[in-house]
Amino acid sequence: MVSAYFSSSNVSALLVFLFMMSTSMVAFGGKFYDDFYITWGPVNAKMLDYGQLLTLSLNNVSGSAFESYNQYLYVKIDMQIKLVAGNSAGTVTTFYLSSTGNHHDEIDFEFLGNVTGQPYILHTNVFCQGKGNREQQFYLWFDPTADFHTYSILWNPLNIVFLVDGIPIRQFKNLESFGIPFPKYQPMRLYSSLWNADNWATRGGLEKIDWTQAPFTASYRNFNANSDSHGAWYWEKVDYSGKGQIQWVQNNYMIYNYCTDSKRFPLGFAPECYLTNLS
Repeated sequence: MVSAYFSSSNVSALLVFLFMMSTSMVAFGGKFYDDFYITWGPVNAKMLDYGQLLTLSLNNVSGSAFESYNQYLYVKIDMQIKLVAGNSAGTVTTFYLSSTGNHHDEIDFEFLGNVTGQPYILHTNVFCQGKGNREQQFYLWFDPTADFHTYSILWNPLNIVFLVDGIPIRQFKNLESFGIPFPKYQPMRLYSSLWNADNWATRGGLEKIDWTQAPFTASYRNFNANSDSHGAWYWEKVDYSGKGQIQWVQNNYMIYNYCTDSKRFPLGFAPECYLTNLS
């Protein structure tokens, strides 16, 4: 029973504070076996170079996946990833934060493979209290299979920002004052996987995986996580220059936005879609 001196919201806030104080940490370029463990397809997941490199592979038997030992309640995360090269149609490589349960929160990067010579699609989404449907999709302005590139998630009390090589491509603001949910109570782990999604991933499932090209492999290195609430990142938001970069990316490389899909949402868009210009 909650004491008469504390409301349930105050107790929730206290629990969040205690969690953050007990888990504040900074991990910079450590060894993968210190931060992650393999959760699926152990034969297809490898930690190499004394833990400095991790690879996930997919064949016609199994994909593979890993997740973090640590949970985070607000964090700045960076990971360098080199995606599956060649004909990657039907494959999906994921990199995301998620809590658990029916009312989970989630912050997604998903990389949808394509046939040789056609661009990857970078799929992003935000779930709040079990509700998603906030997809934005982009082409990239480089070949993500030729070398490693840095994909980052900034999640703090002010906003969620998706970044590619330090360039912000999307911002999801904390608009709770307008009644819009924002992830803030549920700690999340970091997950990544490589799996067969050829029933939908490439051209709506028209392009299937060519198993003669297997195994398909994605590589990871230089994982960084900062969950120290005393760091500058904790109150960081997109500045004037960053807003210009988001506009550049969205004007030139965005291929889908849930805030403009009137066919999918004929009764109106999500409320945050009408509030994007708020500072």
